[in-house]
Amino acid sequence: RVQLVQSGAGSVHAGDSLTLSCAATGEYYSRSCVAWFRQAPGKEREGVARITLTYGNMDYADFMKGRSTISRNKALDTVFLTMNSLQPEDTAMYYCAARAGNGCFNVGESDFSYWGQGTQVTVSG
Repeated sequence: RVQLVQSGAGSVHAGDSLTLSCAATGEYYSRSCVAWFRQAPGKEREGVARITLTYGNMDYADFMKGRSTISRNKALDTVFLTMNSLQPEDTAMYYCAARAGNGCFNVGESDFSYWGQGTQVTVSG
């Protein structure tokens, strides 16, 4: 069974950067997709960024384009999300999720089979 373990939660000031990690344990297909989601209080969960583990193709939500980087280290089975210029509106619980197969950028939240435990990101103004 694949398990996703997240790290990197923390409280930062507006304008700071933060890197979140998502490490996978257990066997899984190499051609997989890993995504980051977030959920702020009173709001629905929304996609943040996605990456394919085999080729490193990536995509970002509009609100993250230009100020975030998703990357992966295949040897460590770890995906990272680095967010820059964080603002209070970025405060949320961040989750990593994974799925096997080819689909990544055209699939919804329900298509992800494995989820991390969530990491709280709090940005103070």
